[in-house]
Amino acid sequence: MSRPLLFLDVDGPLNPYAAKPERRPEGYTTLRVPRGEVTSADPGSLTARRRTLRVWLNPEHGPALLALDYELCWATTWMAEANRWIAPVLGLPELPFVPFGDALFQERPDGVHWKTETLVRHADGRPFAWVDDEQSDRDHAYASAHHRGPALLHHVNPRIGLREGDFKTLADFARSSGARPATG
Repeated sequence: MSRPLLFLDVDGPLNPYAAKPERRPEGYTTLRVPRGEVTSADPGSLTARRRTLRVWLNPEHGPALLALDYELCWATTWMAEANRWIAPVLGLPELPFVPFGDALFQERPDGVHWKTETLVRHADGRPFAWVDDEQSDRDHAYASAHHRGPALLHHVNPRIGLREGDFKTLADFARSSGARPATG
């Protein structure tokens, strides 16, 4: 079995978009992305209403993510654009991304987040952790009912983004998930 997957959302965990808008968090750098350059950004998000997207990123997150025993994968509305704009600032290599297709931004009548079913299907029974700022109890219940492997749906406060405690939680899950590093 290979390493567990780590599904990464950008806005919230990596970009604490809900922090005080006049005060960039300590350790973060500001990236300005022309709005037309990110075609998949949520049109209802706080940053998407502006002419440019203001994105705060902490360059220390890249090495911290790479040090985790996971296979990293974008799970964000940025999709492939995360490799163009986000990965270089964090020092990450090009990562695979989950294509959300018709599920993108589609509200479900059962209240499950529109990403959840696609991520569970993408994991295909493989252990995974998903860091995002939008999961709810319904998403946890869906993953428990439809995913046959270990899953960690880890909520990150969009006012502060990923912190040391989040990295510890992710590392602990990777160790306990039953997956083993791929041998090659």
